[in-house]
Amino acid sequence: MITLRKSAERGYADHGWLKSYHSFSFAGYYDPAHMGFGNLRVINEDRIAPGTGFGTHGHRDMEIISYVMSGAIGHKDSMGNGASIPPGDVQRMSAGRGIQHSEFNHAADATTHLLQIWIAPNVTGIAPGYEQKTFAPADKRGKLRLVASHDGAQGSVTIHADASLYAGLFDGDERAELALDPARKSYVQLVRGELQVNGQTLAAGDAAKLESEDRLQLSHGKDAEVLVFDLAP
Repeated sequence: MITLRKSAERGYADHGWLKSYHSFSFAGYYDPAHMGFGNLRVINEDRIAPGTGFGTHGHRDMEIISYVMSGAIGHKDSMGNGASIPPGDVQRMSAGRGIQHSEFNHAADATTHLLQIWIAPNVTGIAPGYEQKTFAPADKRGKLRLVASHDGAQGSVTIHADASLYAGLFDGDERAELALDPARKSYVQLVRGELQVNGQTLAAGDAAKLESEDRLQLSHGKDAEVLVFDLAP
């Protein structure tokens, strides 16, 4: 079964400095039909104005992934990490038993556009952790590149969760297939462009929820960038 989640159906918040679309219930947006999917809890598509950002705040017992589409985000945390996250990088922060961090767009004239992703962990109370890796466009061109997994396979970042995350770039005749376990859940988030998912057309911001499916087929891309989640039931 495939269920589409159209971009315009998402929650939306405009804080002036921050414009954010919420795929699932978050902060002031509440929809009991969209509380998460499997162990995927949050996908926020954020646009952060130049010279602004999230002040220091805390998290615990959550796997948090940042995926930047344009601009960059500056990260600082209570473990002493400080980094800039540009497009192509995947950042993983394991909140564990507690972490404080801030995120800031230091650019004077460029908006930062990114996805903030939360996945529920399969272990709690662990020491917080941080990891950041670069995945070149060529590694994602016309295929699905594993960028996050529970065991760090294929050079992906390691998340403490029963989940995997793939990223891909598709245009023209490029296509890819991924075998799925019908007992698990899959979630496809189209970051930009246009793409067919098992024959159904998605536009930027759209998503597809897959349940009891044994195969994912991606085709007919038009400047498409996509994230694919393999999730616990």
